[in-house]
Amino acid sequence: MKPTVKDIAAAAGVSPGTVSNALNGRKGVSETVRETVFRIATEFGYLKEEQEPASNVIRFVMFKRHGHVVSDTPFFSSLVEGMEREARHAMKELRITHLNLQEPDYRDVLAMLAREPSAGLIVLATEMIEEDLALFSGVRAPMVIVDNRFHDNPCDAVLIDNADGAWKAVSFLASLGHTRIGYLHSAFPIRNFTERGRGYADALADRGLVEIAEDRILLDPTLDGAYRDMLKELMTLEQLKEQEPLRPGAPKDSRRVLPTAFFADNDIIAAGAIRALQEKGFRVPDDVSVIGFDDMPFCEVMTPRLSTVHVYKQEIGALAVKRLLVRMEEDEPVRLVTEMETALVVRESQKKLP
Repeated sequence: MKPTVKDIAAAAGVSPGTVSNALNGRKGVSETVRETVFRIATEFGYLKEEQEPASNVIRFVMFKRHGHVVSDTPFFSSLVEGMEREARHAMKELRITHLNLQEPDYRDVLAMLAREPSAGLIVLATEMIEEDLALFSGVRAPMVIVDNRFHDNPCDAVLIDNADGAWKAVSFLASLGHTRIGYLHSAFPIRNFTERGRGYADALADRGLVEIAEDRILLDPTLDGAYRDMLKELMTLEQLKEQEPLRPGAPKDSRRVLPTAFFADNDIIAAGAIRALQEKGFRVPDDVSVIGFDDMPFCEVMTPRLSTVHVYKQEIGALAVKRLLVRMEEDEPVRLVTEMETALVVRESQKKLP
């Protein structure tokens, strides 16, 4: 069986992203690590003296506009695993390239993609906006977009059914008796989070619940960032409870309070927020229920174990390769956009209200 980037990463004691950076000559990798990666890749037979024919190469481009959402996490590693498995079945080689608009040499990477022959490209478009598609205008190979979709784009796309996944999570919280359900929303907007926000709002409306603007809390989509932002929110809430005077005739409990449950844009935001809640003395789920999105491996080892929306990451990666193979064989006039359904995973981070 042909070795994979993950195999090389395990042998070298580094992440798959580091292996990709080293093999593609990217910055941020020490010479010692680079030499180790090349030595292991050569020993494993991953590198060959002669380049593979263009028809045997599929290039996966990990696009970063700002890098606040796309990072070296198990989510994207699982995507790559699904792609590598399907590429091996088709006797193709998957090569990974990082394209970061914050790096000064990103135009050199684009020039390489346009110049180097390949069977086709799969572009991770999580952080992309419509205007970014123009960057790939010089690429002549067939292309499939993953984790996003654009209106005026002739490429096929494979993505998550974000709105339905969020709807499932929020509807489940409502079925447990929660009528005040907040939203831990990413401060960095991407299409995925916008669609999850739509699913959140639809679920509330379908249940006859009122969406309260102050219950949408903006958090940085990193673990430490979400923790810090949630901590600030909780500290502000404490100050409001101490300083805000009661309106004449208003009931005593009319001051601002936290919702009894939160839906989070992803598991990383949920984990950071839970850390802040616990630090301020809130018990999850006894005081506040929380449900995430993505079903990252750490959900199983958190305290409490995080309920979340499962995304079929490997299946999305495999389907993207399958669709690209079709495009390579025939020039279909119709674009195919595929949304992969999600599944609610119930663990321990929610509570049924009396």
